[in-house]
Amino acid sequence: MDKFIALDKAKQQKILDAALKEFAENGYEQASTNRIVKGAGIGKGMLFYYFKSKKELYDYLTGYSLDFMMENYFNLVDVSETDFIERLQRIAEVKIKAQSENRNVFNFIGTLLLAKDSGLPSNIQKKYEDMQKIGNEMLYKGIDTTMFRDDVDVEKAFKLIRWSMDGYQNELLHKLEGQRLATVDFEPYWQEFYGYLDILKKSFYKERKQET
Repeated sequence: MDKFIALDKAKQQKILDAALKEFAENGYEQASTNRIVKGAGIGKGMLFYYFKSKKELYDYLTGYSLDFMMENYFNLVDVSETDFIERLQRIAEVKIKAQSENRNVFNFIGTLLLAKDSGLPSNIQKKYEDMQKIGNEMLYKGIDTTMFRDDVDVEKAFKLIRWSMDGYQNELLHKLEGQRLATVDFEPYWQEFYGYLDILKKSFYKERKQET
């Protein structure tokens, strides 16, 4: 957050959160700098002291969000697991923690993914494309598809499993809304999650032979 070097971290984060929330909820064209400064509790002059235009603010938020995603999510996922469902479990555990810490970043990135033409500067566009490539590899690279039943369409199974897990993650995040993560006992949630994973494995994977 070097852009706000003269501000304390709490004020910096308040400005970022207000701006991320505004762009995520209303899109670039409809986003209002008036609502941003009101949400951040600052004067409009302060916002435009740091950012000369709405576009400059948007580009900064994009770079900031991509860096957050890489440092707090993508770089922390162990991709050595070749079992697709087990890998998604590891991804989910890291993602839920990161998303709980800064949900505004994930909502903002979600709108960026849907944008037809973001008009990003070349350096940020490359960072965005690199993240997409890394994200795809994080999901599928090195996965052992022989674990799936022979009568299962693996590509469709990938999607169904991801949709199931995403649905659970969204439900969990809704339950955790407004809670302090340090006080949350995640064990019951994970046990419930692992129960769903077992059902998915029985639905899509070949039956494993019992070890003798």
